[in-house]
Amino acid sequence: MLEQDRIIKINIEEEMKSSYIDYSMSVIVSRALPDVRDGFKPVHRRILFGMMGLGNTSDKPYKKSARVVGEVLGKYHPHGDSSVYGALVRMAQPWAMRYMLVDGQGNYGSVDGDSAAAMRYTECRLRKIGEDMMTDLEKETVDMQNNFDDSLQEPTVMPARIPNLLVNGASGIAVGMATNMPTHNLSEVIDACIAYIENNDIDIEELMTYVKAPDFPTGGYIYGMSGVREAYLTGRGRVIMRARAEIETGSTHDKIVVTEIPYGVNKAELIKNIADLANEKKIEGIANANDESDREGMRIVIDVKRDANASVVLNKLYKMTMLQTSFGVNNVALVHGRPRLLNLKDLIKYFVEHRHDVVIRRTQYDLRKAKERAHILEGLIIASDNIDEVIKIIRAAKTPNDAISGLMERFQLSEIQSRAIVEMRLRQLTGLMQDQLHAEYEEIQKQIAYLEEILVNDELCRKVIKDELIEVKEKYGDERRSEIVYSSEEFNPEDFYADDEMIITISHMGYIKRTPLSEFRAQNRGGVGSKGTETRDADFVEHIYPATMHNTMMFFTQKGKCYWLKVYEIPEGTKNSKGRAIQNLLNIDSDDAVNAYLRVKNLNDQEFINSHYVLFCTKNGVIKKTLLEQYSRPRQNGVNAITIREDDRVIEVRMTNGDNEIIIANRNGRAIRFHESAVRVMGRTATGVRGMTLDEDGQDEVVGMICIKDPEAETIMVVSEQGYGKRSDIEDYRKTNRGGKGVKTMNITDKTGKLVTIKSVTDENDLMIINKSGITIRLKVADVRIMGRATQGVRLINLEKRNDEIGSVCKVTSENEEELIEEGEENTLESPQNEVNNENEE
Repeated sequence: MLEQDRIIKINIEEEMKSSYIDYSMSVIVSRALPDVRDGFKPVHRRILFGMMGLGNTSDKPYKKSARVVGEVLGKYHPHGDSSVYGALVRMAQPWAMRYMLVDGQGNYGSVDGDSAAAMRYTECRLRKIGEDMMTDLEKETVDMQNNFDDSLQEPTVMPARIPNLLVNGASGIAVGMATNMPTHNLSEVIDACIAYIENNDIDIEELMTYVKAPDFPTGGYIYGMSGVREAYLTGRGRVIMRARAEIETGSTHDKIVVTEIPYGVNKAELIKNIADLANEKKIEGIANANDESDREGMRIVIDVKRDANASVVLNKLYKMTMLQTSFGVNNVALVHGRPRLLNLKDLIKYFVEHRHDVVIRRTQYDLRKAKERAHILEGLIIASDNIDEVIKIIRAAKTPNDAISGLMERFQLSEIQSRAIVEMRLRQLTGLMQDQLHAEYEEIQKQIAYLEEILVNDELCRKVIKDELIEVKEKYGDERRSEIVYSSEEFNPEDFYADDEMIITISHMGYIKRTPLSEFRAQNRGGVGSKGTETRDADFVEHIYPATMHNTMMFFTQKGKCYWLKVYEIPEGTKNSKGRAIQNLLNIDSDDAVNAYLRVKNLNDQEFINSHYVLFCTKNGVIKKTLLEQYSRPRQNGVNAITIREDDRVIEVRMTNGDNEIIIANRNGRAIRFHESAVRVMGRTATGVRGMTLDEDGQDEVVGMICIKDPEAETIMVVSEQGYGKRSDIEDYRKTNRGGKGVKTMNITDKTGKLVTIKSVTDENDLMIINKSGITIRLKVADVRIMGRATQGVRLINLEKRNDEIGSVCKVTSENEEELIEEGEENTLESPQNEVNNENEE
């Protein structure tokens, strides 16, 4: 045949399709995807088979890794030596395999990403659990196939007494598909397998009571179960892994100590990433990060700066580094040679079915061998019963074949029996050995009956599988390493902010900020104060409120709208800074302004929001009560909280429990006291009813409303425009019906100026006063003596500038709270957080 006659012309497009399909299937079936039955790719299966062939078992000395790699390459796996050695190394790494199959000696790499030493230096041998993957391989339990040059046989799958695919997982990239399966706890998986054996109709939800979540060799936390559940139900999902970290409190600073990291994370790169984020100021509060790991275990120490909150720093590390990461589950494995996406029940089902096939084939093998032995024993027993005649026939025969033929003819024996008799040693002719032959024959008959029962009785076969799984669990089962945290895997924004005490200030022109309470120090009564918020010309601080970072702030505008913000969403500023325009944070109309606020810990607490009320008071003395639940669904553009008449505006908003006493004060120095039960509950958009009748001079208006919780412990504090103030007993204010003019609460004169505010206070409170020029003073309420209701009071703050006057007054918790608690007065105190809860959530 000429050379040109051997050239076949074909369409290149068709040839590419055909060749690429062949290549793809080769990669999928013979390289990248594991078999669902034993969890091995061909290279791992060949490594273990080659080591067993070398006698490289757990009870023998180590052999050089190069010896094993050469054995595997030369006999079974004609690919690169680096791929074989890489697969061998991984099976010996404790941070990669949940249950290592190979026992390595030497440098096998590290969790820092260091590579293993060259194969000529390292040594290895099988672990006992690796040997158990091949138990009964010699009993024809699995199909064998020719190796690449048809010179040897290799198994197509291992007998696999261990559910390797589930416990050790797998990963690989094929053509057009990939697999990524997490590791699991052996004890949990075996319990699930036993549950499936007992009830094949068990559903995945019930199986998940046994296999709760993946169990990674590096430990850490499994954070949240939604992704785990999705993976078990569908075969695909996302498992959130989080490092195990503890905060150690020191005398000078705190430390974050990491002892376990997520699966697959490079420790050295993790520490470098943390250092880079700290140096770039992307995470504030980190002074240093060191690796103090040793042979005792992992220990990454992150030093936190003195003024930083360690919990907040840790949460930011979870968010921005590999201290928290996800494992994308994609359970793709080969089922009958075809790739399939498998859920949890599928993985257990195919393993149990494989074990069933192995047990049946092993039983058939053992039964065949037992029957062969029984057949021989029958002949030996006949020979021992007729020993003299047997000896005579053998001695008379000229050749062994003549002896065999003579025995077959005389005793109707088979050739196999006759040959066994001829080959029998003389010591087996003793009486003792004859008894042993009979005993062995009886025992083997029992074994044959048992094996035959296994083949015909499926329940017994299942029991054998269960007993072997229990044996494996007892040998290799251990405690779970990855702890499950049954909470949301999503970050809560509050995790990145410490729940610190803050002062929120809002200026007359609508600028807002939050400032740490620690920036404000207490002064004595009559002090000049310290420089506070810088404001624009003609602007001044109009509202000042205490809060904590995790509180939900409800802002109520003078036109009756309600908006919501978390305190951490409010920009932080120093005591002297101006703040930020509130219109940039809330969608407030340009002609509206915030006049009141409430603080709630949790608007999702149904019991709380359905047992508390929002109480409104307007400039013109209108009061309205609405269930808090009506305001529990935040909207970006706010909602109408109360219908306000054209010449009116919201002055005060309080939260009550429905059983408080109310005091409303007006600018002309009068106040009215009544029980809130006199105000019926109305809808969110209602207008309200009259709470106080004002003077008809055209200048009178409501300046404040307070809710009294404990009349015996609280006193009434009033402050005037010119800095005068006093405290009076609540009982000085007689109870009346709502809607009246009230009684005098302060003697208003030109010297005092009009009334600015009214507050309910205790001796443990401080008072913060800010005048319209921006000067702030903080004084102790206990320094202000209790006086009669109709008196003018004493000077609280010196106004240094002419035409200056008080702009805003707020009560806060005393800085001496800890000292008071040490003196045994804890039950009389309210922390800044509880103060507002008690005042506004009553």
